[in-house]
Amino acid sequence: MLRFAPLPLLVVASLLGACQREPAPPDDARVSARAKAALDPFKSSLKAELSAALAASPEQAVAVCGERAPALARDASKDGVVVGRSAQKLRSPNNAAPAWVVPVMDELSRASTDGPSSRVVPLADGRRGYVETIRVGAPCLVCHGEAVAPGVAAAIDARYPKDAARGFKAGDFRGVFWAELSPSAL
Repeated sequence: MLRFAPLPLLVVASLLGACQREPAPPDDARVSARAKAALDPFKSSLKAELSAALAASPEQAVAVCGERAPALARDASKDGVVVGRSAQKLRSPNNAAPAWVVPVMDELSRASTDGPSSRVVPLADGRRGYVETIRVGAPCLVCHGEAVAPGVAAAIDARYPKDAARGFKAGDFRGVFWAELSPSAL
């Protein structure tokens, strides 16, 4: 009878080896930190280019949003992290939010200005998402405010015939920056 004992032990040992635990998902603080590290260069570059363009002319800022912002997002998307920006009231359909961002953006849009301004969400395949609020600042009102100058409005209309991103006041919810992190990025 002892000669058959090793077989059950081998079966149990191989089953135990096959039953490895899934690694615990990273905590929200770690995901937020990694997402912010990827978003910061994008946000800084975008702000610098928009500020310089606005100083030259608001019409040039319209071109920066249309041409440079997508390129800056692509440049900042690396090492398993994809970044972008979106809004509920889009200027360009190219900035439509990924499906997972939409409910988070909707929730953040309803939060008070002193409420939460970011969220981490679990995604499929071990990915994590991060979304943070964009509030309208005074410089944004030149192109996104309630009273846009006729020349600026003409430049916007020429580039974005379906523009819906006007009529804001300082402090309004404008949209979101988002980051999608692959497991390798965490």
